[in-house]
Amino acid sequence: MSHGPDADVLIAGAGPAGAVAATLLARAGARVLVVDRARFPRDKLCGDTLNPGTLATLRRLGIDPDPIETAGLRVDGMVVTGETGVRVAGAYPAPLHGRALTRRDVDAWLVAEARAAGAQVEEGVTVRRATVDPATGRVGGLVIATAQGARVLRAPVTIAADGRHSAVAFGLGLARHPVAPRRWAVGGYFEQVDGLSAFGEMHVRRRHYLGIAPVPGGLANVCAVLAPGAGTPFDGLFGDPARLIETAVRADPVVAARFARARAVAPPVVLGPLAVVSAGRPPDGLLIAGDAAGFVDPMTGDGLHFAVRGADLAAQAALEALAHGWDGVSARVARRARHLLAGKRRFNRALRALVGSPAAMSAAAWGAALAPDLLRRIICVAGDTGVAVRQPEWGHV
Repeated sequence: MSHGPDADVLIAGAGPAGAVAATLLARAGARVLVVDRARFPRDKLCGDTLNPGTLATLRRLGIDPDPIETAGLRVDGMVVTGETGVRVAGAYPAPLHGRALTRRDVDAWLVAEARAAGAQVEEGVTVRRATVDPATGRVGGLVIATAQGARVLRAPVTIAADGRHSAVAFGLGLARHPVAPRRWAVGGYFEQVDGLSAFGEMHVRRRHYLGIAPVPGGLANVCAVLAPGAGTPFDGLFGDPARLIETAVRADPVVAARFARARAVAPPVVLGPLAVVSAGRPPDGLLIAGDAAGFVDPMTGDGLHFAVRGADLAAQAALEALAHGWDGVSARVARRARHLLAGKRRFNRALRALVGSPAAMSAAAWGAALAPDLLRRIICVAGDTGVAVRQPEWGHV
């Protein structure tokens, strides 16, 4: 005997994209069920910063970021250095700023917001795959696994927000890891790092880069992003992440002296391959948001902004589908995503290509030394300061 749907909207993943979409949908009156394999709070490798565009977008969506403003450290801009000694500090236009706060705290807060809005969140649940009607090709829900065994959840709308290795998107052939770039991130937290400020840092080197950001508790988030076999000094260290990240900071001529007293407070985390690209349009019944829709290289520090804006698009599309059916929904959400996000994705791809080319890096270092205002402008684009000043509405696209 069949039973009715388990929810109006079923969301795989309670990270920022899934939690924000759940909050918006529950506030709009939808019955929302979110499932995630983690139990919150949980640690997550990330740059741990919310840029000005992210904070502004949360406010526009009615998700008050005051808890982040209170608990996080203020970020006033970025410092970028190159191998040739170039150093440029780019401040966000006043009064804009970002905040630095660990993903452990950010994600737990967003999940609490979703629950407060009325969404049901089930933790410790593994998503196996989407269910697809063989006659229509429409997605009708998820197959999940819990401590009590496997079960099927059904809903007229399913949102895949289950991250870079999305069981839903990869299982349906809607996402893939590209052949290039093939980068990995190795990140951890250090105490007693000297010279931290209200500016995040990006130290761009040939074929790798090093990000440093202060976080609450007197710690520094340190993350090295590099490709195995790319001719870096770290090629033989991928089997020893702790040694790799220690070598990355202590052998760097710009930052080494600042780590003289530093000590890692926990084993580092390795994440990769990083890049994920979309491989097709989702079928009716399914929407994709967050990293599952295409992972952004963390160099620009705007992954959370993509997650929040993608959640907004997915929530609006879900409400359309619930009210009027699926006819044209997938095409409209793809068009809106191109309008709002494609330009920034192109910008990020250009920066990734730059880091991957030694010749381009040399040229860029000279260009930054000769025209630092251009690099400051790039820092503002990376921080989504234009979005913070003026928010285009999805409904006007």
